[in-house]
Order: sequence, then C-alpha cells, then structure tokens
Amino acid sequence: MRYFLQFSYHGKNYFGYQIQPNDISVQEVLEEALSTILQQKVKITAAGRTDTGVHAKKMFAHFDAELNLEKKLIHQLNSFLPPDIAVQDLFAVNEDFHARFDATFRTYQYHISLEKNPFTEDSSWQLWRRILDVNRMNEASKILLEYSDFTSFSKVNTETKTNICRISTANWELQNNELIFTITADRFLRNMVRAIVGTLVEIGAGKYEPAYLKKIIEDLNRCSAGTSAPAKGLFLVDVGYNWEDKRR
Repeated sequence: MRYFLQFSYHGKNYFGYQIQPNDISVQEVLEEALSTILQQKVKITAAGRTDTGVHAKKMFAHFDAELNLEKKLIHQLNSFLPPDIAVQDLFAVNEDFHARFDATFRTYQYHISLEKNPFTEDSSWQLWRRILDVNRMNEASKILLEYSDFTSFSKVNTETKTNICRISTANWELQNNELIFTITADRFLRNMVRAIVGTLVEIGAGKYEPAYLKKIIEDLNRCSAGTSAPAKGLFLVDVGYNWEDKRR
C-alpha cells in the first residue's frame, strides 16, 4: 500500500529536509519514527527538499508499507516525533501516485519583520533598520511572471537538467509590521526564492530600479542577482495535486 503523509516542521534545528551523510535532517527523523513504530524499514519521498533552516507549514511525502495503516498512526507519530515536526494527515493513495513528480505547484512565503520582534527572530528576516518601498518591490515582482529561465537565481553547480520554472504568483503584502512575499510556481530551483527575495529587497531599498530586474534575469548569471535572504524567513506553505481518483 502507498500512503501520503501531510506534515510540517520548523527548520531551525535541521540541515534541510533531505538526508545528509553527517548532519540531522527532517527526512531522517521522520523515517526513523515510521520505521520504529511500524517495525519495518520505511523510506519516504517528499514533494521537494528544503534547504538548511527553511521551514514547512504544509509538506507531503509518500511511503510504501505492507500494513493497512489507520489514522491512529498520526497520534503515534506525533507522540514519537520532536516538538518541531508535526504530522497532520495520513491517507492511502494509488500505488503509482508520487509526492514529487505528481505535484502541480508549490507555494512559498518569505517573512520580513519591519520591527524588532524577539518572537519572530527564528522565523523572519529582521530588517527593522531599513526602509523598503513595497510598491517598487511589487512592481518588480510582476516582471518575474514574464520569464521562465531563472538561472540568475539558481545555486550554481546543481544537478538540475533545466532552470525553467513557470511562476504564476509573486507579490508582497504588509501585515502587522511584517512584509510577506508569496510566490507560486510549478517547480523551484535550489536557493531560488531566497535569491529572488534578496534581489527584491535591494530594489525596495533603492539600489536598483524595478525594471533592472529584467536585465538580472536575462543575464542568466547568479552573480548578477542580489545576495540570498536568510533561510529562517522562508516557509513552504502549500503543495498542489490533482487528487481526483488518486486517494483511496
């Protein structure tokens, strides 16, 4: 049987989602918990992999098990897992349904605090010393929807075969002294959102005009874009699927 897990995590204590040779990861902790409870070796495949320090409010992963699992496994897992990882749902799917390859979109949000706030220190970029023009940042964000090759915002020397991504949403909103950037695409490159945010912040601070973002993208060179924003402000908030006839 193939099962889907919906879960969330705070990334501060982890070296990303994917298993690392010598560092703790979210995947390692989840697999150990599942394997211990089910008393069989379990490997999970997630919708994507977040970098060190990045959080997820809504992540999906699939795994195969020889048992008929029940909803009570959610409670068992949450009792076993550390406080910074939580499981919200578990359900059976068709055996060929894939958490990564069948995802139709991913949505990330990036949080910037415009006030000194000790309660968001671990989950936002604290920029209360800087003045940012949100209108300029939103003007530049619209330009992202005009392009599909985002090599300028990709980490170099990655294993990806293409840097083509189709962005459908990119905008900034001000909520209670926090700037929140929301971006949706069919896929994302490594470090892509953080590089985009860092560049848009430079535009908002007046370093570049919004239209200059076109040149940055067309250069197809990571050195042309701004410095990456800190990982702690980035959240994966949604993953989309076509669930029709897939859930059992």
